[in-house]
Amino acid sequence: MNSADNDGHADSTPAASECGPDFERHELIPAIAQDVENGEVLMMAYMNAESFAETQASGRAVYWSRSRQRLWRKGEESGHVQHVEEIRVDCDRDTILLRVRQQGPACHEGYRSCFFRAVRDGQLAIIADRMLHPDDIYPSRTAE
Repeated sequence: MNSADNDGHADSTPAASECGPDFERHELIPAIAQDVENGEVLMMAYMNAESFAETQASGRAVYWSRSRQRLWRKGEESGHVQHVEEIRVDCDRDTILLRVRQQGPACHEGYRSCFFRAVRDGQLAIIADRMLHPDDIYPSRTAE
């Protein structure tokens, strides 16, 4: 069934299988977390079909950890969870945008955003203030 968009162009309604990321073509899909209030990009991670489904069901961001080879429930160790307000999928269905309410820093290094560095004059410069020191976020890691 076709419908017309505001410009009068035909636009087909997607089938149920096309209403989300294309995990049939891509096992892992980049997922960008963006602050819903101010648009700041907080981090980028990967999602698979299982983490995407759990994110939808729970309303909290769940990613796939490539290093641990398991689901990564954002904030499971730090308490810095991401409450998902909206999920968007790009035109090719191979990138996810999570619009979130971030609780605490998003970055494991203690910064609000993982993008706390900028390239300036060929050097990396820290452009944000650290919210917490990693030792304060993960005290069990320093005790080992």
